[in-house]
Amino acid sequence: MSNTEKRLTILFLCTGNSCRSQMAEGWARYLKNDSIEPYSAGTEKHGLNPLAVKVMAEAGVDISSHYSKTLKELGDVVFDYVITVCSDADKNCPVFPGKTRKVHHGFDDPPRLAKHAKTEEEALFHYRRVRDEIKAFIETLPDVLLHNEGEHS
Repeated sequence: MSNTEKRLTILFLCTGNSCRSQMAEGWARYLKNDSIEPYSAGTEKHGLNPLAVKVMAEAGVDISSHYSKTLKELGDVVFDYVITVCSDADKNCPVFPGKTRKVHHGFDDPPRLAKHAKTEEEALFHYRRVRDEIKAFIETLPDVLLHNEGEHS
């Protein structure tokens, strides 16, 4: 990317901004910092999920300084893309002004999947799977967004 090209500003939006959107922001910062300026937020605040922090740290990505926030706390940031990572956020996504494009790419909810886990290791299995799925998606950015741009216009 040349100095004249700006990074895409992308918001990863989830319901509680505790797990999936935080992982997506962490992966985008870690893998795509040259081409993406990532943010995450929730339609509500549920607090940062400690198991999300743990599995991201296992992969070498530190999200321990992240915190759960709503859109209002991001102020006047203008996003190129808003990517909803859960169906609830997709349904309840606010309208964004101007050029912002909304894209939905849903992931399973690790806390919901791990709800009946008998051990932490059993719970972590779900978090790791979703972490890896989010990483695979982030690796396609921003190309997949720019490639699909013409299809949705």
